[in-house]
Amino acid sequence: MSKTRAAITGVGGFVPDYVLSNKELETMVDTTDEWITSRTGIKERRILKGENQGVSVMGAAAVRDLLAKTKVDPKEIDCIIFATVTPDMVFPASANLVADEVGATNAFSFDVSAACSGFLYALSAGAGFISSGMYKKVIVIGGDKMSSILDYTDRTTCIIFGDGAGCVLLEPTTEEVGILDAELKSDGSGAPYLHMKAGGSRMPASHETVDKRLHYVYQEGSTVFKFAVTNMAEVAGEIVERNHLKPEDIAWLVPHQANKRIIDATAQRAGITEDKVMMNIARYGNTTAGTLPLLLWDYEKKLKKGDNLVLAAFGGGFTWGAMLVRWAYNSN
Repeated sequence: MSKTRAAITGVGGFVPDYVLSNKELETMVDTTDEWITSRTGIKERRILKGENQGVSVMGAAAVRDLLAKTKVDPKEIDCIIFATVTPDMVFPASANLVADEVGATNAFSFDVSAACSGFLYALSAGAGFISSGMYKKVIVIGGDKMSSILDYTDRTTCIIFGDGAGCVLLEPTTEEVGILDAELKSDGSGAPYLHMKAGGSRMPASHETVDKRLHYVYQEGSTVFKFAVTNMAEVAGEIVERNHLKPEDIAWLVPHQANKRIIDATAQRAGITEDKVMMNIARYGNTTAGTLPLLLWDYEKKLKKGDNLVLAAFGGGFTWGAMLVRWAYNSN
């Protein structure tokens, strides 16, 4: 009997209209376009503007895009998983809000919090629901409204992040395609180097925490960079080697869009040439859990059935991982 796997059968995405360029950032904080570009590869990022605009707005837009392209009735969706560290509120989950917004009235839904690795974690969970036979249609979303937790007086963080969301549809297959392997890791000792100090149960919001500007992303860039280069590159290489693949067997590396230098190091470790590396960091910046699905969304028309993709990410916590996906359909 053939093994049932979870296959990606559709992709959706959304980025806000407002473009925050490096030139505009020069007027807000002590930095330059040349400094940002040379160190990160980022030229601009998208920002979600307006009142009462939470991450679910982008998640729902991405799901509507997916449903329109795949012609799937939202009532057929069994489960929605939303990877995000910027939920609309502590509860209910932003996945609940998306399900209601798109009319997925038969789906149960929940959020996953694993920072920039969140989409990989959520994709692995969704694949488990499919391969077990429990569900037939699972939507996995990755997205963040990072502008909501950025200090635009801190040039070490505000230049990096942007807003956006992407999603995929998972369905069962018995073909030799789909999610073939994954290696997911975490190390809580990394928490001091990349976190948000206040707003959780350890340090609830108060007048004092707001005055001290503790509700923003905090990052020790050099430490995070070293961990990311080592671990993201290592786990991507492990996935390739464990599945007895050669670099020429990989059609695309799909790396988290944190920093071009980290992306280059990961590609080098896996032996993958630059022409096979998906990249949109120059246009979107780091959308945290949104980077991987937004890459798939941007590159969907270039993908062919049977293409081997290696997805890799590293995020706060620390969290990191890699996944081997064999593309399940021709996109043209």
